[in-house]
Amino acid sequence: MFHANTERLIEYWASRALPGRAPNRSAIQPADFRQLMPQTFILGREARGLYPVRLAGGLIAELHQLDLRGVNGLALWSERDRLRLQTALEEIRTRPEPLVAVAEVLTDGASLPMEVLFAPLTADDGGPDRYLGLYQPLSMVARLQGRAALELSVRSLRRPGAANEQAPRVRLAAIGGRLIA
Repeated sequence: MFHANTERLIEYWASRALPGRAPNRSAIQPADFRQLMPQTFILGREARGLYPVRLAGGLIAELHQLDLRGVNGLALWSERDRLRLQTALEEIRTRPEPLVAVAEVLTDGASLPMEVLFAPLTADDGGPDRYLGLYQPLSMVARLQGRAALELSVRSLRRPGAANEQAPRVRLAAIGGRLIA
């Protein structure tokens, strides 16, 4: 289970999607989730690993204390998490479903647990080329005491969609007392 706001945006995205396809960008109407606008963002996709921030709500800009337009969205994450997140973002382009990063906002003091939603959007002429996103703090932002987010750190990546349920599971087996995958 995710935070109610994360669930709300996932349900909205799913209501606009066609089976096996991400919703078209034109099907997304920000007025439908205006209460969440300060927490939402749009990432573009120019190439593998290059996801410029196209739009960032007020809460997000305030949290990073930066104008994020044009910044590569991966640069906001810890260096050790970037490849893992990039791989997941590319995967949800080919198997369209939302992705939730359960994350920690790191500052030079306190940290903040958060869910970061990424939901692929499709261009009129083809495959997914943008991501609708949401920053959902899981505790009071005030605990950061005005400190800027230095980076985001992934605790786990979760896919709430049906495609995740169909994903093969790795199981361990023992043969003669020896563990094998």
